[in-house]
Formats: sequence, structure tokens, C-alpha cells
Amino acid sequence: MTVEERRARLGRRHLLASASRVDDAVAIAASMVGLHGTDPSTVFLSAAARMAEPSAARLERALYDDRLLVRTLCMRRTMFVVPVPMVPVVQAACTAALVPAERRRTLALMEEGGIANADAHLRALEAATLAAIEEHGEITGAELSKLVPGLGQQLVVGAGTKWAGTVGLTTRVLFLLSTEQKVVRGRPRGGWTSSQYRWSPMSSWLPEAGPPPTAEDARVELTRRWLQAFGPASIADLKWWTGLTLGQVRTALGALDVAEVDLDGAAGIVLADDLEATPAPAPWVALLPALDPTTMGWKQRDWYLGQHGKALFDTNGNAGPTVWSDGRIVGGWAQRAGGEVVVRLLEDVGAEVAGAVDAEAARLTSWLGAVRITPRFATPLQRQLSA
Repeated sequence: MTVEERRARLGRRHLLASASRVDDAVAIAASMVGLHGTDPSTVFLSAAARMAEPSAARLERALYDDRLLVRTLCMRRTMFVVPVPMVPVVQAACTAALVPAERRRTLALMEEGGIANADAHLRALEAATLAAIEEHGEITGAELSKLVPGLGQQLVVGAGTKWAGTVGLTTRVLFLLSTEQKVVRGRPRGGWTSSQYRWSPMSSWLPEAGPPPTAEDARVELTRRWLQAFGPASIADLKWWTGLTLGQVRTALGALDVAEVDLDGAAGIVLADDLEATPAPAPWVALLPALDPTTMGWKQRDWYLGQHGKALFDTNGNAGPTVWSDGRIVGGWAQRAGGEVVVRLLEDVGAEVAGAVDAEAARLTSWLGAVRITPRFATPLQRQLSA
């Protein structure tokens, strides 16, 4: 499997090549398994980059009106927006395992804060909070803290360290309820760049369904979908993206029909029925946002990132806004205070590609209009360009 083959697959399967773009928000999320959602604006910018006719309203309708997409914590303890049928899969494969440790952490904070009978107290708060959300249908955390006695209490975190601070019980209770898939982050209070969400019962999103998959079956399905979207790749890529243990990854792969391939001298895997060559799409460029699922799709990134990592990633491995050409990163971009999207190419791509990049930047500037984007994790090049 050559680098050229992987780049051709990336352009087509990630809906970035011009001829592959679609306007179906659910299809876009499904093509990536899920859209990275830590930064609210990423979801909308990632979807827009894959649409023939970009529309924030189309994605909002799928998220909040038709409720075909859900924002949920899953792979790598990271927020993603996934199609509704994927919720039981990611829950069983990844999220359910987070619940016991998060509950213990909350109980420890409560006990340190002097709350007696912490376990019973927490469960009573959860029950009252869920009842209030079900009664109202859609409600903010601030409104809940006024309705449910005790929910507004502050807990000390990081006592004795330079990170010491407080967190409200509202935050912890909602986090636990959402991790158990009892509540879901709904429409934000502001525009699509806001992270101040209203909360709704998960039952209003999920249709009646049969029993959830087992953790093992869910990991197999998640692995299969990831290989369809991101394969061929290394086992290290798969382990990193899912956040699963190496043992869990190997067990999942053992249940699938996969083939071993050579990735430019390194060992890789691909679904056994996915070995045919992919026709290279017509030349394309794209401006992808910080934390885009394509940029963050693999742990081993040299084949599409080259030597640009220090400029385009922060020290914790978070990707900033990137400029792509034919399946590889060639630069970065940022939005300035006045709204203009500016780019910087990090290598010579030729006049034709440079012109296409400028046209894409102008298109994004026009589409954003009065909306201002500030990536949650600033990177060196993004800081320079936005100044």
C-alpha cells in the first residue's frame, strides 16, 4: 500500500476531494466514524469542509431538530459527534469503562469537601437532576443548579497544587449522567461556536432499541468502521485512535478478516476485502480546522504531515488549522480579528495549487461572515497568523 494509495483513499473516503463532497451531515459524520467535538467550532468547520454547499444550519438541524447526530464522550476520553446508531457501539466499546473511575473521583472530591454519606448523596443528586431534565426537556446547567438543592455546591480540586481550583457539583453530576448515556448535550445557548450547552434526556435522541452490544462486539464493530475510513494503518494507529488497550485491539482484529500490508516499509493492516487500488481523485485542496478528524486520524503521521508537526501541533499533540493538497498537509491557516482567513504555505506547491488555496481561503472567509473562530488549543503557526 503506497503513500499515494493512502492519500487517494483519504481524499475520497474523508469526502475532501471536490467530487466526493456531500451535503448530508449524517453521511459526513459516518464517513469519519465521528467528528471531533472537543472544540464546538471544529464540528461545523469539519462538516463545512466536506460539503459541496457549506451550511451550519444543515448540521444544526441534524443535531438538534432531527436528532440524527449526538455529541458524546467516547474514544480517547474525547468528545465526538456520531450518528445515533453509533451511540451504543461507542458506549460499550469505550465510554462505559470510564464510569467507575469517574464515579470514584467524584465521591473522593465530595468526601474531601466534608459531604457525609457521599455515595447516597451523589445518587440522590443524580436522580433529582435527571428528573428535572426529563421534566423540562431541555435545560442549562445553571438552571439545574437553581432547581436541584445541593447541586450548586463547589468542590475543591487539585488542593495543594498550582492547579488548585473548584468545580461545581453540577458539572460532575452532568458529566456522570452523560457518561452513562442518560443525558445528552443539546443545543448551545449561543451560536455554533458556543460550548454552553442545554441538556436533554438521552431517551429523546435514541429510538427504542434492543439490548446493547457487548463490549467485545462493540470493539469489533468500532474497529471495522475505523479501518473502512482510515485503513490501511498500523496497529499503533488503531490503538491510539480508539484509546483501547493493545490486548483489546488485538482481540477485535482477531474477530475480523484483515490482511497485513506493507506501508512504506512499516507493518500495516487493512480489511481483507479492501485491497483494491483507489483511483486518484482530481487535484484538490481543503482548509481543515483545529482537531479535524482527518488530521487527528492516525498516530503515525509522516505520510501526510511531513516535517510540519512543530508548526501545526501544540506540545500536547493537538492539531491546529491545516491546509491540505491532494492528501497531505502543506500549510496552516488562521482567522484574524477582522474576519479574514489567512494562510501560510510551508512548502513550494506551485502557482496553481497556491491559487486554489487562496480561493479556498476566500470562500471560507465569506462563509464565516461575522463568526469568529478561536481554536481552543493554540499552535505556533496559528498564533503567528492570527496576530
